[in-house]
Amino acid sequence: QVQLVESGGGLVQAGGSLRLSCAASGSIFMINYMGWYRQAPGKQRELVASTTRSGYTNITDSVKGRFTISRDNAKNTVYLQMNSLKPEDTAVYYCRATVKVVLTTPYGDYWGQGTQVTVSS
Repeated sequence: QVQLVESGGGLVQAGGSLRLSCAASGSIFMINYMGWYRQAPGKQRELVASTTRSGYTNITDSVKGRFTISRDNAKNTVYLQMNSLKPEDTAVYYCRATVKVVLTTPYGDYWGQGTQVTVSS
């Protein structure tokens, strides 16, 4: 069983910063993809940023230059540094990871429970 636990969300004023963390635990052999998604009220869940074990990163255009994704493979943790936050960044932020529990099994897809980020104007 694999669990993803997010932390670091909260209430911040526009222009402020937050750092989200997502730690994976359980039966983990290897993690490839780790990403951050968000879902605002009444909107579809969207990709914010992602990174692969090989170092490829992808940042959605609306947060480029403000958000940075990083990961610590030794800790099975991915981070999202969010700077210059705007009210439109308000959403529940979810962590996603593809995890191999043993060498011979395919990667499974796992999600965290989400953490609320609220940016006040």
